[in-house]
Amino acid sequence: MTQATIGQVVPDLELLITGGRKVRLGDYRGRHLVLYFYPKASTPGCTLEGRDFGAAMGDFIAAGAGLLGASRDGLKAQENFKAKQEFPFDLVSDQDETLCQCFDVIKLKKLYGKESLGIERSTFLIDRDGILRREWRKVQVAGHVAEVLAAVRALDA
Repeated sequence: MTQATIGQVVPDLELLITGGRKVRLGDYRGRHLVLYFYPKASTPGCTLEGRDFGAAMGDFIAAGAGLLGASRDGLKAQENFKAKQEFPFDLVSDQDETLCQCFDVIKLKKLYGKESLGIERSTFLIDRDGILRREWRKVQVAGHVAEVLAAVRALDA
């Protein structure tokens, strides 16, 4: 599996997104793409992050960017999360972790003294040509969406 690397074209992976549709990362060529990974659908931090991205969706569209959220949750959980929160963007169900591995977001995490493998909250900015331009790892939700939006706008400046 090829890993996504800053300055390189991202692999053209097939994704299962809400609505039961299959798309490829290459389908987003011609516009920028913000791809953000979150640990688990319908949890407090992930809900807040999704709402923040959703509230800024019009700004991302105006800046020429699409948006996808991704986690290892199944399609039904993603569908429910999107519907309940009324997200104006699709969510990726990456149960086989292909996308997660490509972007190297599965990390050893500690919670209440227990270690487990899980998604490290991360965001990636892919330009119109499919080239990975920016990455944010160990994301703190507060203020993150504004920072990503500024980076999207800077691509065309």
